[in-house]
Amino acid sequence: MSFFELTSRDPLYVKVAADALLALHIGGGGVGMLAGAAALLVPKGGRAHALAGKTFLLAMLIMAGIGAAYPLLAILTHAAPLILQAPNAIAGIMTLYLLITAQAAVTRPVRDVSALEYGGLLAAFTVAAAGVAFIVVIIKSPPGTLGTTPPQAFFVFVLVGLIAGLCDLKVILVGGISGAARLGRHLWRLCVSLTIATGSFFLGQEKVLPHFMQGSPWLLAPVFAPLALMAFWLVRVRVVRMRAVRRAKGAAQAPRLGPGAAPVGR
Repeated sequence: MSFFELTSRDPLYVKVAADALLALHIGGGGVGMLAGAAALLVPKGGRAHALAGKTFLLAMLIMAGIGAAYPLLAILTHAAPLILQAPNAIAGIMTLYLLITAQAAVTRPVRDVSALEYGGLLAAFTVAAAGVAFIVVIIKSPPGTLGTTPPQAFFVFVLVGLIAGLCDLKVILVGGISGAARLGRHLWRLCVSLTIATGSFFLGQEKVLPHFMQGSPWLLAPVFAPLALMAFWLVRVRVVRMRAVRRAKGAAQAPRLGPGAAPVGR
């Protein structure tokens, strides 16, 4: 198995580099999926969560970065036509965008809007527009696919790109976000990026799985598990926030005794 379809005429250093990129891409994806699962399952705010989150971010950035750069590398090595590498490029760019903006949501100051939000807005809508363009190309082409990629993959990019872009636009218009909205933005973007990784592996690389697992509907479970956990944590964050607000209102409305005053009935 090699990262590119190389021939015996290619220099040795090209083959070594290709294998190294393949190892980093697969390793980053594998570590990212495991660390992402751990980050979603362990208690939030502790050392285990922080370690799992940092590991997930680094591993996924490596995986997505190589995936986004694959088309350029494929052209340089004459591995495949540019248009056939579109799914890799779009998935890589989308994942990088989601990871960077998710991390920025909880590490940057609240109520802050900078070039990152404007750049993210451009990236999200560009991915969505590219997805629409490739859907049109696929519909008009006789095979009904782009290489081995069905049109459904591009519908996902369009949907995620539009939702993320509209969220970025809202952040820009309101002048930043704070509180539960920051955690929600951080959470859903990381979970969607994890879903892209699990989907790319369990559905896109079935041939590397044991034969009895290939084509099994159970492969959908690890793909959609991050989305199910995302829904759980989004609801939990909102519920915790609502309870905190009610407690704060109750404390503010409670009667306060003056200095030296005694409670009624004593």
